[in-house]
Amino acid sequence: MRTLFVMDPLDRINVRGDSTYAMMLEARRRGWPVSWCTPDQLRVHKQTPWAWASDVEVQDSEPHFTPKAHVLTPLTAFDVVWMRKDPPFDMDYVFSTYILDLATPTALVLNDPRSIKAANEKMYALQWPDLCPPTTVTNRVADVVAFAEAHGRIVIKPWDGNGGRGVLVTEHGDRNLRSMAELLTQEGRAYAIVQRYLPEVRDEGDKRIILIDGEARGWFLRKPGGDDHRGNMHVGATVHACDLTDRDREICAALGPRLKNEGLVFVGIDVIGGFLTEINVTSPTGFHEIRRLQGLDLARELTDAVERLRSETTR
Repeated sequence: MRTLFVMDPLDRINVRGDSTYAMMLEARRRGWPVSWCTPDQLRVHKQTPWAWASDVEVQDSEPHFTPKAHVLTPLTAFDVVWMRKDPPFDMDYVFSTYILDLATPTALVLNDPRSIKAANEKMYALQWPDLCPPTTVTNRVADVVAFAEAHGRIVIKPWDGNGGRGVLVTEHGDRNLRSMAELLTQEGRAYAIVQRYLPEVRDEGDKRIILIDGEARGWFLRKPGGDDHRGNMHVGATVHACDLTDRDREICAALGPRLKNEGLVFVGIDVIGGFLTEINVTSPTGFHEIRRLQGLDLARELTDAVERLRSETTR
């Protein structure tokens, strides 16, 4: 199956930890032609979506990528199109999903671009309020201060952030509380996500669970490093093996059917202390960590799911 990956530039890919690279390798192992482009190489001409796509050879040794020249190609020439651009989820990202949507249903576009638009990674979890920690979403400094008064220690996040960027921890009585709230809300011009701080993140860690077509298939813990409060690997968090708890399974069972129904085939959820904190649908990662800790090849499992879904769309 001819597959296009819409992604970050190849020279930015960390082959030792990037799940997109693992997905590309698995596609080539099956003999699928693989191409790539960046989101700014997408076009619409005469009501047809196109990409300046480059065929690329992918291997697990140097050189990892051997790309050919970019050629203007209709997206409908591909059997599968993966949107794997890392956030931020800004208007350029949103606009690229509009173009990708025009390729359906001729091409199988994953994750479904319509669902990506609807599933903001900070806000989507609030569709399941019973699974989330106490949360408020606001652009008012006074609301942040009141939330801290009610809950003590809190976390403030930009609604459109990623990778732990801009995530602040403060508490009621902190002399910097108001200035932090002003910073994250841009003094009333931007919304912020405010949640009760979950102390389990320090002792137990932030659990990443990968769901493939609605089923939990792999998981691991990320523990903040040093004095940092963030469980993101690129800021020094360490990765550890773990088990799923009954609560974790309850969360996955609640989310799975809807994720599957909405075409969110590859999803990473974050759970802290039994609470769902984020649902990552744009470009989740974790395949390398799961293979090392659990011995599972999720790139193969995901590609099996893609084959099945593609066969269902062509019946």
